[in-house]
Amino acid sequence: MRLNRREMIVAMLGAQALLAGCSASPQLPPAGELFGQSFEIGHRLRDGFRPQPDQSAWREVQVVIVGGGAAGLAAARQLHQAGCADFVVLELEPVAGGTSRSGQCDLSAYPWAAHYVPVPLPHNQPLIALLQELGVVESLADDGSPVIREEFLCREPEERVFFQKEWIEGLYPVTGASPEDLAELAAFRREIDRWAAWRDAAGHRAFAIPTRLCSDDPEVTRLDQLSMAEWLRQQGWTSARLHWVVDYSCRDDYGLPAERTSAWAGLLYFAARLKMPGDEHQPFITWPEGNGHLIAHLAALAGPRLQTGFAVTQIRQAAKPGGGPVEVLGVNPVSLAASGFKARHVIFAAPQFLATRLVEGFSNRTARKVDDFQYGSWFVANLQLRDRPRESGFPLCWDNVIHGSRSLGYVVATHQSGRDHGPTVLTWYYPFCEADIHGIREQLLQATWADLADVVLTDLEAAHPDIRSLTTRLDIFRWGHAMIQPRQGFHTSSQRLAASLPDGRIHFANTDLSGIALFEEAFDHGCRAADEVLAQLSNS
Repeated sequence: MRLNRREMIVAMLGAQALLAGCSASPQLPPAGELFGQSFEIGHRLRDGFRPQPDQSAWREVQVVIVGGGAAGLAAARQLHQAGCADFVVLELEPVAGGTSRSGQCDLSAYPWAAHYVPVPLPHNQPLIALLQELGVVESLADDGSPVIREEFLCREPEERVFFQKEWIEGLYPVTGASPEDLAELAAFRREIDRWAAWRDAAGHRAFAIPTRLCSDDPEVTRLDQLSMAEWLRQQGWTSARLHWVVDYSCRDDYGLPAERTSAWAGLLYFAARLKMPGDEHQPFITWPEGNGHLIAHLAALAGPRLQTGFAVTQIRQAAKPGGGPVEVLGVNPVSLAASGFKARHVIFAAPQFLATRLVEGFSNRTARKVDDFQYGSWFVANLQLRDRPRESGFPLCWDNVIHGSRSLGYVVATHQSGRDHGPTVLTWYYPFCEADIHGIREQLLQATWADLADVVLTDLEAAHPDIRSLTTRLDIFRWGHAMIQPRQGFHTSSQRLAASLPDGRIHFANTDLSGIALFEEAFDHGCRAADEVLAQLSNS
């Protein structure tokens, strides 16, 4: 059934959005477009569409990388730097980058999803090397920590929250907080410091990024059996403000409420980015286009070997090891012209749920399933404003959160450029956190641009009553399978633990192998998978 305006707002923002005084006669921007992943060809593949290439439409190559997101492009960089030039990166979408892709308008570049990377700790040397390539690192400290050039660190003021009809600095709503609220906040921070200091017998941190460096000690892994909200209650903490901040953080990084986020993942969010107990979290590195800046660099290294607009339809390898090339078949999503590659190795840098559909015999040969891999849906809007909205309290920041909203608020694309007045671009985020992910995905795909634009503006006008009159254009991107969800039990599940293992000469790389959808995880898995391939090539 198609929802009317009131039903759509209540379904996505809750009844409180109507009480907050949303416009009775909605004014929509004069221009805007609805973008999204290429789900049409995906649905055809799900239904058995498998065209076969003519003999003349095959090409031989050493390595095929399936997926041009951060993981696939990281693998391409690793191959490139090792001197392996005979590879191709196949990407379904017309633009590479996955959830790190970006856009551009006359005012500014802007992100379409991922928009920052925390300064890596000294143990993450491969990522530090990438940042050095980009000219982001000024120098290295004695312990190997990168000193980041000032222009790439997120400008102050960094974040604020709209609480009780006024903007206040920071994310925690301090206005009116009771002594009990503040005592629980202090206790929570002490517990995070304890986990940041924790080391196992081998010296591994409890929580580290990339997550493959985390301790597997039972004291740490048993946290995966709890939800983050459960863990808070076990500590005896009942402060609504603390619970809101933790819930917001889980929704922001994972697209899940604290009630369904693994406590292991929730604590990772807070503890893995502390260099030492008592420190603030690592500063953020960002650009107007967000992580699209990183993608542009990686895509340039791949050069013409990056082939966008290519839908992989099938991957098949000989039953016996070494019994012939791995064949990768695909089509142009528009013309449906079929072609294929014969490769010595394949790096599958697409989400795991696609492996069962694309890799012939995958489930039977590996005895692996993907039932535990669940992906959240999001939609993201970029609003072009002719001027800054009127408001009260703490001034506009890079990150702006509306307390009590189901959205995540917005970041300001022009903030990093030093433009504090006049026209700007706001990037607004909404994760679908409901338990019925399949129903929500269908609801998202059925919604029109006008439906979703009205939801965006209704949410924002609670804090910015004049937002509709200031918005000159509003573009929306629908992410049907945006990112893996670290639900409780997933980190320690046998499915996730086995997912990084090669299947013959098919190697796997994607953030869902970690269960945490971060650029750092994608980059790490891409480098690992490429190293596996390089090792086998050198031995053959």
